[in-house]
Amino acid sequence: MFRRFLSGVLLLSLLAAAAAGCTTLAPAQTTSSPSAPSPMTKTITYSRVVDLSHVIHPEIPLWPGDPPVEFETVAELERDGFYLRRFSIGEHSATHINASNSFVAGGRGIDAYPPEGLVVPAVVIDIRPQAAANPDYALTVDDVLAWERDHGRVPAGSVVILFTGWQEKWNDPKAFFGLDEAGGLHFPGFSAEATRFLFDQRQAAGMGIDTHGVDPGQDPTFATNTMIAERNAIALECLTNLDQLPPTGTTLVLGILRLKDGSGTPLSVMAFVP
Repeated sequence: MFRRFLSGVLLLSLLAAAAAGCTTLAPAQTTSSPSAPSPMTKTITYSRVVDLSHVIHPEIPLWPGDPPVEFETVAELERDGFYLRRFSIGEHSATHINASNSFVAGGRGIDAYPPEGLVVPAVVIDIRPQAAANPDYALTVDDVLAWERDHGRVPAGSVVILFTGWQEKWNDPKAFFGLDEAGGLHFPGFSAEATRFLFDQRQAAGMGIDTHGVDPGQDPTFATNTMIAERNAIALECLTNLDQLPPTGTTLVLGILRLKDGSGTPLSVMAFVP
């Protein structure tokens, strides 16, 4: 009976915290000393949750040559008693994550990414002014250092998200890719130098962006994606709602589809904002 009472008190405490708009989640502990929590305990404290994923439909912007997004109804309520569709989509379409094997031979498939690596802190670097002036703009090391003067050092283990403003172009595929008359792509991204600096000097967990590539549209070498793949790190593309994130303090939860040997997957990205 006493255990039931304690369980009820714990449940009421969590509900009260959630109602107050600020919740701390932590794995349950079994320890004889409540004053000495396990060093493995991790917490997420947040006031709101922001969905960073675009809605998927057949008209979303698709990388040139990628398969179309298709839906087909296979069961209807009136006929079958339930509603069901099948869908087809490329592994690198919509808001998605790239797996290592998409850029490195023998790299890790998306099904092999460990779950603990899919809950990560994030920082946001806003380069909208630079990108508006130059759609081919690439983040520089100086940009990172300037951001750090205002917000402190990029914490080790963070995903660095680049906010370019391209999320506003999502409903116009031509503008989103910046297609020119020759078929060239023009959108901003990470420079190879900035990516190397973030990995080697800041121990970043990966990169994310609101364009269709962490590499600028004019980089045919995919330098940033390749460096990410070589490290089995995180590459997030086609993010949205980045205007709702602070520069620091956010935790991302990446909901992947564990596609066998997948080169990537569309995913749900939930941002827990403090």
